[in-house]
Amino acid sequence: MSEALSPPKRERRKQHRPGELLEAALDLFVEKGFAATRAEEVAARAGVSKGTLFLYFPSKEELFKEVVRENVVKPVTEGALEAANFKGTSQQLLKSMMLEWWRRYGSTKASGITKLIISEAHSFPDLASFYQEEVIYPSTKLLKDVLERGRQQGEFKNFNTEHTAMAVIAPLLFLIMSKHSSALCHQGSQQPNPEEFIAQHADLIVRGLSIEN
Repeated sequence: MSEALSPPKRERRKQHRPGELLEAALDLFVEKGFAATRAEEVAARAGVSKGTLFLYFPSKEELFKEVVRENVVKPVTEGALEAANFKGTSQQLLKSMMLEWWRRYGSTKASGITKLIISEAHSFPDLASFYQEEVIYPSTKLLKDVLERGRQQGEFKNFNTEHTAMAVIAPLLFLIMSKHSSALCHQGSQQPNPEEFIAQHADLIVRGLSIEN
């Protein structure tokens, strides 16, 4: 785009402001938690006034919800679309989906939102309910659909879908909690490579479900 056709610098800055505010909010929510993060801190980190922040997001709660939509809901939506168009076996899909979850979410700073929700849900039930509706239900449904796909295609034996989904999810949650909890990540202790751990976990799940076993 030529200089003559590009918007003025001030206008370009304004266009990017919501993203800058969400980035600043994500940093602070993960660092300090929801309760301890103040709106003025988010505004200051983004280089704007508190009033400007509230022009885009009317409350800290709405700001948090938009951070979740941008950083947590989006990877789930992308994963669901890819699963729907996946042409390989259900075994391959399950393994691929678990590794992609780590690359797109678990390995990013946004994964700290999971720890935040677990630790502060009792204090902010409305946000916990929002997270459940927007993240937990859709992501769990996606996993159950993949498991059911394998059963219907004759790759997986009969099993309790609810329990199996929990067996898949629990070690992944442990990875996130250990990543964001210093008590579980003592300096110098031997930590597993997350992608190797997930690959082995996925292999164990698939072997356990396989109709051939």
